[in-house]
Amino acid sequence: MYSVTFVDADGLARQLTASEGQSVMSVAVANGIDQILAECGGSCACGTCHCYVDESWTERLPAPDDSEQGMIECLMNPTERSRLTCQLKMSQALDGLVVHLPREQY
Repeated sequence: MYSVTFVDADGLARQLTASEGQSVMSVAVANGIDQILAECGGSCACGTCHCYVDESWTERLPAPDDSEQGMIECLMNPTERSRLTCQLKMSQALDGLVVHLPREQY
């Protein structure tokens, strides 16, 4: 099992466990993280699972592919740390990942 921490817009952090290959989005949905809407169910087609990867993790993640980058560009407030949680799959390399959640998904 791996851990992933979700930090909401007010700074409240929740550390949750995840299985190998599980998307960060599915961890959030399964554990009632309300800020992750996941309207498309993880198909990288809506952007409602947007997060900001913690600065300590940005260099450790692979770059988003073209599909994810296209969705990120459609978001209201994207930054260089924006990612879609449906595209982040848990593994040993991501154990301890910290993501920050926007106040609202657009």
